[in-house]
Order: sequence, then C-alpha cells, then structure tokens
Amino acid sequence: MSSTQAQPSPPSPFLGLALRELAENWWLLLLRGIVAIAFGVLAFIWPGLTLLTLTLIWGFYAIADGILALWAAIAGRRSEIAPRWWLAVVGIAGILAGLLTFVWPGMTALILLMFIAVWAIVIGVLQIWGAIRLRKEIEGEWLLGLSGLLSVAFGAILIAQPGAGALAVVWLIGWFAILAGCVYIALAFQLKKHKRSA
Repeated sequence: MSSTQAQPSPPSPFLGLALRELAENWWLLLLRGIVAIAFGVLAFIWPGLTLLTLTLIWGFYAIADGILALWAAIAGRRSEIAPRWWLAVVGIAGILAGLLTFVWPGMTALILLMFIAVWAIVIGVLQIWGAIRLRKEIEGEWLLGLSGLLSVAFGAILIAQPGAGALAVVWLIGWFAILAGCVYIALAFQLKKHKRSA
C-alpha cells in the first residue's frame, strides 16, 4: 500500500485570470452593493409605496445592477480569455428584467412577485456557481456564495408566500437588498485585498 498522498491539482489558469480581472474591477462590485443598499433603504423610507412605484424602483435597481455586472464582465483585457460569461449572463438578466418591468408597469402584484422571485433565483444560482468556480482562487469566496443563497432563499420565499401583503413584500425586498448589498461590499473589499497581494 502506497503512502503517497494525492497532491491538490493546480488552479486553472483561466480561473486565475478571472480572479485577477475581478480584483482589478473590485470597485464595480462595491457599486453594486451600494446600489442594493440604497434600494433597500428606499423600501424602508417609503413602506407605503404603491405597487406601481415599487415596480418602477425595482426596475431601476435591476437595470443598475445588471449594467454594473455586465460592465464587470467586459471590463477586462480583450486579449485574454477568462470565464466571465456568468457575470455577463447576470448583467443581461438584470437589464432584461428591469426593462420588462418598464414595458409592463401595470403588472398585478402576483405577476410582479413571481417575476422578482424568478430573477432572484436565477441570479442566486449564477452567484453560487461563480463562488464554486472561485473557491480555490480567493479567500472569502463564500461571500459570493452567501449572496447567491440569499437570492435563492428570497425567491423561494416569494414563490411560497405570494399572498403576503404588499407592505410585507416591500419590507422583505428591502431586507434582501440591504443584506445582498452588504455581502457585495464585503466581497469587493476581499477582492481589493487580493489585488494588493497580486
């Protein structure tokens, strides 16, 4: 019986490149966090929002978040190939979700909730996948995974409890946005530390 232990496989050069690119643009994740927190605070400041106002504010948030994610995906050097497509998908999904909100602002509460729930679950799954891909490349990758878990849980709660009152929904959305924003900001500073050490 051999006493040799299996050596861990070296990190993928593509993942290392993706991490460098994310670290270079850590401030974009910081901006996403600030936008999310601002949206959450607005939900608490105006808890009596009408459904139309809530829809429009959420549409602005989804578009802003999508633009920042898409920017992070394409901000790297064009001469190198990196697995950043998942950031591009997150960005495009956010922009499309926000635009659809403005196309149909008079959606019923149930349709709006299902729309937000599906968006949150898709974004959450992509963030969890991204965290798994980066787990060997960066400390604190669990923050991205936590953000994804929060998104999936938020979407699942909205699907499971669609009959909740409008005020409860506004507060739930506000808490989600603030928690997700805090996680984005923490992850941004983790990436910034990695950039310094590189």
